[in-house]
Amino acid sequence: MFNRLDLDVLPPGPRWPARLRLRVDGEDVVAEAVGEGGRGPLADEALPADGRSPLRAAAEGRRVVLGEPACTGGCCGRLSVLVRRHDGLVEWSDWQVPAGQVRPPAFHFDAEEYDAEVTRALAARR
Repeated sequence: MFNRLDLDVLPPGPRWPARLRLRVDGEDVVAEAVGEGGRGPLADEALPADGRSPLRAAAEGRRVVLGEPACTGGCCGRLSVLVRRHDGLVEWSDWQVPAGQVRPPAFHFDAEEYDAEVTRALAARR
């Protein structure tokens, strides 16, 4: 059984510009891993105008920073994941988490559904 990814752009707030909310199977994995006051990826970085989203999966894995705690990533570490494609599967694994936070499990997405969600989010962002 595959996991399901949902991407939503959150409006800018008093502290952060527009951010991306990443939910896997309905759970906000970034909020859980960065703690109270932390942030997810900035929308401009995760969904850039040129369409070259770091969330796009390729056979060669890429480490993608997904968030940081309120004290900043330079202090306590950032939340990042290795994103890679294996034929019809996209895998998120090898998580690195801020100090004291729980490492999320590996996630496995149907590659077609995953690509469609990233493409949808990029189009909505433009």
